[in-house]
Amino acid sequence: MKRFLLSIVFFSHLLLSNAQQQLIYQLYSLGSNDGDTSFVEVRRNGKQLAVQDINDLSGTLIPGISTDITYVDYEKDSAFFQMSFADGDAYYSSFPLKNDNVTFTEDGTEMINGYECKKYRTSINSNTIEVWMTETLGYDATPSVSRGILKGVMIRQAINGNRIFELKNIKNDRKLKKQVIIPSYLGTAVSSRDIDKISKEKLIVKIPVFDKEQIHFAEIEKFKGEIPYDSVIHFAYGTLILKRINIDTLPEHYSLFIEVEEQSNGDAYDRSGSIFVIPTERELSLKDALIDSIQMLHSYTDRRDITYRAIKLEDDFIPVVELMRFFTPFGVNHFNSRVNIDGLEWSDVAYYKQDITELSRHLRGDVLIGAFIGNYDGGGHKLSLDILAYPGSYSWDLSHNNDWTLPLFNTCNVMEMAGQHYGRMFKTDSLTVEFELPDNIDNLRLRYISTGHGGWGGGDEFNPKENVIIIDGEKMFVHTPWRCDCATYREMNPVSGNFWNGQSSSDLSRSGWCPGTATQPVYFDLSFLKPGKHKITIAIPQGDDEGSSFNHWMVSGILIGDEN
Repeated sequence: MKRFLLSIVFFSHLLLSNAQQQLIYQLYSLGSNDGDTSFVEVRRNGKQLAVQDINDLSGTLIPGISTDITYVDYEKDSAFFQMSFADGDAYYSSFPLKNDNVTFTEDGTEMINGYECKKYRTSINSNTIEVWMTETLGYDATPSVSRGILKGVMIRQAINGNRIFELKNIKNDRKLKKQVIIPSYLGTAVSSRDIDKISKEKLIVKIPVFDKEQIHFAEIEKFKGEIPYDSVIHFAYGTLILKRINIDTLPEHYSLFIEVEEQSNGDAYDRSGSIFVIPTERELSLKDALIDSIQMLHSYTDRRDITYRAIKLEDDFIPVVELMRFFTPFGVNHFNSRVNIDGLEWSDVAYYKQDITELSRHLRGDVLIGAFIGNYDGGGHKLSLDILAYPGSYSWDLSHNNDWTLPLFNTCNVMEMAGQHYGRMFKTDSLTVEFELPDNIDNLRLRYISTGHGGWGGGDEFNPKENVIIIDGEKMFVHTPWRCDCATYREMNPVSGNFWNGQSSSDLSRSGWCPGTATQPVYFDLSFLKPGKHKITIAIPQGDDEGSSFNHWMVSGILIGDEN
């Protein structure tokens, strides 16, 4: 009788092994209270499997999401990972089921969820992985393919004892046993490395802005009229380039970065540079000055009778929004063959990448984005710029876009060659800006960038100076911008001056910057400010001029917060 019952059990398993199965696995963490769980479906027909996530992604989704399926063919000892995209593109990579880099050892038998299982154990990158497999179902199936194949059906997997992958349900259907699991066409075959690269590239929103555009000093015809879309226009004798583009509004979960590459095209010196957006929502903007004259914008005159224009917030004017302050190295690329130093291999390009997510509201819709490199060289520089947006979620929900900013001041004279003066007012004056804070702003802070200039031994470039931030007449913050790591970037400075002692001029510490680097903003908490009118003052002990040489400071400040 016992032998007869065993025969019935074996025969029923044999019938089921010839049917198609749908196995549902749950992935979760033990003790987790945050709903950290997901589900995976394994469809089986004969010796083939299709493994796919089945988590519900409701609502409108971001572009670039792929449908991912892993196919397994036990007879051919092979597996295929396929990605299919909404635009019709499909790619796949293949790999063997046997993984020589992973070795499982048997660790006894246990009953798991009613199944008699063999337990296996391995270690990968210091992670302990335990797997329970049952052979009582009469076929092979697993949702975890990349680590190699074990005999039977996976009932449970545990990573470090708390990350659990567990079989929750099996549905059998003999009517579907002839359904094809692995399609005849999987798409374009690529390597496993390339398929990961393609997946990420499809998800990233890339907005090209400038492509090796020349920024140099030259006689150019003054531009008149309305700035067209997607055309690069040169202003200020060619030292400022501008492009008008239209950028789709992205959900607030996207992280935005700007990526800049710069090469010398003949200029050998370290130069100040800025990537910026021109706000146009008020009556006046820097665009008006570019097309007409800097003279038409608001002016401020210090006690030495030096006039500064377009540097601070007014009722009808918003200063440019500085996305990145950067500094070119000494002659990278163009002068690489000029100097040979043992142990140094010159870089081909200066590369800068910076997170600008907090300024994303200025990169929506109709945007005027510019780049400036101050120089008087006919060859100048070549610059490329892309905006990259990385999703933090699958949802295309714009309702959470509550970011708020108010640009306050910017003394970086991006129209230097068209008459905009350097920020020299701090010798005799401070810089004061009045602003009004709305009553619905939370998490208020000041984004502040400051770099000191005056390139001789006693100049502000090479001497630390305190920046004092005064709010409504009260000294609130003190910041000393200083970089002492400039020697790190020696390989980008082929024609930096070399001293008798083996040191290079590009090695020297500076007031908030180094040749070949971007200056990082600093942040000051202003959450204590109440709604209403306020004053912010920047005071810096600017040093004395020396002959025809002078000190100056480039400071920019933007209020950042969240609208409630």
